[in-house]
Amino acid sequence: MSNRELQLEEQIFSIKTPHDFLNCALQVFKFQYSTNSVYKSYVDARKINPNHVDCIRKIPFLPISFFKTHVVVSSTIPVKKIFESSGTTGDIPSKHYVCVPEIYNRASLTMFESLYGKLSEYVIIALLPSYLERENSSLVYMMQQFMSQSNYKESGFFLNAEHEFISLFSQYSHAKILCVGVSFALVDFAQKHSVSHPHTIVMETGGMKGRTREIIREELHHILKPAFGVSSIHSEYGMTELLSQSYAKQNGEFVHPPWMHVLIRDLYDPYAYLPNSVSGGLNIIDLANLYSCSFIETQDIGRKISDIYFTVEGRIDSADIRGCSLMI
Repeated sequence: MSNRELQLEEQIFSIKTPHDFLNCALQVFKFQYSTNSVYKSYVDARKINPNHVDCIRKIPFLPISFFKTHVVVSSTIPVKKIFESSGTTGDIPSKHYVCVPEIYNRASLTMFESLYGKLSEYVIIALLPSYLERENSSLVYMMQQFMSQSNYKESGFFLNAEHEFISLFSQYSHAKILCVGVSFALVDFAQKHSVSHPHTIVMETGGMKGRTREIIREELHHILKPAFGVSSIHSEYGMTELLSQSYAKQNGEFVHPPWMHVLIRDLYDPYAYLPNSVSGGLNIIDLANLYSCSFIETQDIGRKISDIYFTVEGRIDSADIRGCSLMI
């Protein structure tokens, strides 16, 4: 790994101001243009001169579908992990080739603890049956990293919300509990059981995956709140192609880390960007994707609320349906 790469890594996690972000993003763009043959070919095909890219809005965004069809890597470092999307039966999964897993660990831990405090203080329980049943899930990997930080050895994964899962809520009545679950599994729990624990954070990750009728986030939260005895349901927004996550503490208003940036593109003119409060396609800059591609044109629809807050409102018509996106 070169000194340039090490310096970029540290610079990414030292961003504090918009100027810091712009400076770092432009450096990452130049780095990825020079080291990522897939991204370079895409930029060249659009006849964009990289020397003329001097602001965020001039940076080309790679369509997320490239992660299905190409090896998107910006490094000569050997690939150490491969994350795969859930997809649906018969679908081609996206693959994210990860050269430096430590960056993923740092990004996920830093962002979570900046919002929720030390992971060591939580009993962490993950209700992720559809993810545990397959290999190479980035969400399962993230939860493993979270659990490794917990002081509670009972932290773990559960295939369903049965006795052992439920008993943790009474066993740790005075501890903080982080319950992260795929949406259909949380709904299954809410339809059969209820618990009351004043220090619980219930966090849904999306993912109806065709198990039940599709429901909107507001309806999901309305179902879950009384079952868990909480006043709000938290949400996590992440995907295989991004090494960083965003979180919403209520109302689906996501906050992203300082090394991320969201732009809203016009669905009828993908090279034009929309103002705050107007819905369009989400273009996401995730500088933690240093060794793949940081500039992603997603197939999600949403709005910007402010510089760091945004919403996710669904998928673009005809976009591939994925396990984590069958709820809008």
